[in-house]
Amino acid sequence: MLGEIYIKYEYWIAAFQLVFAMFGMGATLTIADFKDVIREPRAVSFGIAIQLILVPLIALFFIRFSNVSAGVAIGIAVIAAIPGGTTSNIFTHLARGNVPLSISITGLTTLACLISTPLILGLLITEYMPGDFAMPTGQIVNDIALTLLLPLAMGMIILRYVPGYARSISNWSIRASLFGILLIVVGSASAGRLDIGAFGEQNFLLVCAFVIILSISSWAASRLLRFSLSDSTAIEMEIIVRNVNLGVLIKATMFPAIAGNAHNVGDMVLFTLLLYGGLQLVFAAIVITLRRRRSSGIL
Repeated sequence: MLGEIYIKYEYWIAAFQLVFAMFGMGATLTIADFKDVIREPRAVSFGIAIQLILVPLIALFFIRFSNVSAGVAIGIAVIAAIPGGTTSNIFTHLARGNVPLSISITGLTTLACLISTPLILGLLITEYMPGDFAMPTGQIVNDIALTLLLPLAMGMIILRYVPGYARSISNWSIRASLFGILLIVVGSASAGRLDIGAFGEQNFLLVCAFVIILSISSWAASRLLRFSLSDSTAIEMEIIVRNVNLGVLIKATMFPAIAGNAHNVGDMVLFTLLLYGGLQLVFAAIVITLRRRRSSGIL
């Protein structure tokens, strides 16, 4: 029963989760949080360039030269096409990184994804789609505008005009978002969409390898560009922690769940996204631990 309900309302559950996540984030942001765009243009510019250029190139290289199935390839492409996640700012704070820089990169790449996400997807996954498949570019743009940018702006308006309620609204919105994630995981599992055996050990290891390559590449790029440890931490978190919530919504738009059609390409895409979502938390925790130890003089 639960699996059937999830299949019927998968898109709306994903939209519900993303709207509340972005609304909650918006209720913590002001225009002043983006002052780093002017104060530190080099770090912001390179952080965005790494996000929008380097990450898709890594995904392209990975897809072309590793033996990934179509579903995993599309999942990796979606991960590369989406902006940094809403929790990257929190993780940057915990790792003692440059939080204003992290907020600036998150906000600007979120705005840019209105154009960059459909473009990157079109470049990376065309060969893995059926011949009659048409990229739902218009729908993806609408999804980003209505479930990402609009609630973010509404949250910022709440903070601007009723600041006394903003923190409480943000907290409850984040809780609603977490409930949405729970619905996605439980609903997908109940519908037979999260089958580890069907996903396969090789695909599991390939997704792990992709996370590792992203982590190493973001660290190397920051060092090569000689950013401070604080700036490097912010940029690395932006690269590692992706907005998987948006990825799930895009998956639901491109590959709607269909009853009785388990273990299809769409399921592989969803599993790839959720697996990456779990792995990025592990790698973020590693970065937090290492940076806190280094700033304390332990390393």
